[in-house]
Amino acid sequence: MIELLLKLQDFLGLAYWIEIKTEKPKCIYYFGPFLTDKEAKSNLNGYLEDLKEEGAKEIKVTIKRCKPTQLTIFQEEAEEHLKKK
Repeated sequence: MIELLLKLQDFLGLAYWIEIKTEKPKCIYYFGPFLTDKEAKSNLNGYLEDLKEEGAKEIKVTIKRCKPTQLTIFQEEAEEHLKKK
């Protein structure tokens, strides 16, 4: 039942996602979906550790309701994505 609710929330753009922006490399990563912001926060450290182990620098985290169309947006795409906001 929870999985169905999560799929519905995600479809409607109401699910929570972790958005992580890094400057080196310049990327935007999305992790999720999650039913609540609390659930997203409880999973955050694992994602941050992985990115840090891969050498990511200047990391900014936002937890928000959204519906990402790509889970990883690389350099030039990230710059264009940020200009649109």
